[in-house]
Amino acid sequence: MQIFRHIQSLRESLDAERQAGKRIGFVPTMGNLHSGHLALVNKAKAECDVVVASIFVNRLQFGLNEDWDQYPRTFNDDCQKLIENHCDYLFFPEEKEIYPNGMDGQTRVVVPSMTDMLCGASRPGHFEGVTTVVSKLFNIVQPHAAVFGLKDYQQIAVIRRMVQDLCMPVDIIAGDIVREADGLAMSSRNNFIDSNERPKANQLHESLLWTKQQIANGQRDYLMLEAEAKSQIIAAGFRVDYFQICSSDTLMPAAEDDGRVTILGAMYTQSARLIDNVSL
Repeated sequence: MQIFRHIQSLRESLDAERQAGKRIGFVPTMGNLHSGHLALVNKAKAECDVVVASIFVNRLQFGLNEDWDQYPRTFNDDCQKLIENHCDYLFFPEEKEIYPNGMDGQTRVVVPSMTDMLCGASRPGHFEGVTTVVSKLFNIVQPHAAVFGLKDYQQIAVIRRMVQDLCMPVDIIAGDIVREADGLAMSSRNNFIDSNERPKANQLHESLLWTKQQIANGQRDYLMLEAEAKSQIIAAGFRVDYFQICSSDTLMPAAEDDGRVTILGAMYTQSARLIDNVSL
C-alpha cells in the first residue's frame, strides 16, 4: 500500500492508473478503523480495480462541544488493517493540505435539502462540513465510485443528492451495516460507551427492529410507534435524540402509502451518541 500526504503526488499516481484503464474506488474515513470500515474497503475492491482510502479527521464537520480532539487517532493500526485488506493507496493529509486557506474562509458546499432534520437538527453545520470535505476529496481522488456505510443513512442520502446536483461522475455505493454480536452497529464512538452501559447499548437497535416488525405486521400509526420506541429507549436508561419513521427516498416523515420506509434513530449514552437505522 502506498501512502500519500500531498494532493499532487497522489493525483500523479492515480492519473497513471486511470490512463491504464483502471476503475478507481474510494473509501473516505476518519480513521480508527473497525470491521465496518474494512467491509467498505472490500466492497470497493470487489467493484473496482484500484482502492483508495483516506484518513482525515475533518474538524469542519464537528460542532461546538463535540469530540474532534478526542476522536481516536490510530494511524499505525489503521495502516496494518488496510494492508491486510489489500487497499492500494492511502491518502493521509494534514489539515493545511485540505484547507490551505484556513477553514474560516473555506468555500462551502451546502445541500439545502435533507440536512436540517434528524442528525442535522441536533448537529448544526455537520452536513455542511461533510459535503464540503467529501467534494474536496472527490476532486482530489477523482474516483469512479465511492463507498459509504449505511449506518450513516442520512449522510449517504445527502452525498447522493450533492453528486446529482453538482453532476459529479462518481457512483455512490452503499455498504451494509456491520454489527457487533448483540446487534450494536459498529462505530468508532462505541469506544466511548461506559462499561456499565455497554450491555444495554443495543437498545436503539432493538427498538428499531421492534418498530420494523410492527410495520410489517400492518401497523400504520407511525406517531404511536415512534412514541413507544422512544419510551423503550428511555426505560433502558438512555436519552433519545430522535426516532423517526421516514420515506427512504426523501427522509421526510413517512406516509401510510410509502412503499419504501427507513426507520432512523439516535440516542445518547453517558459519553457517546449512537445512530442506527433499518429499512423495509
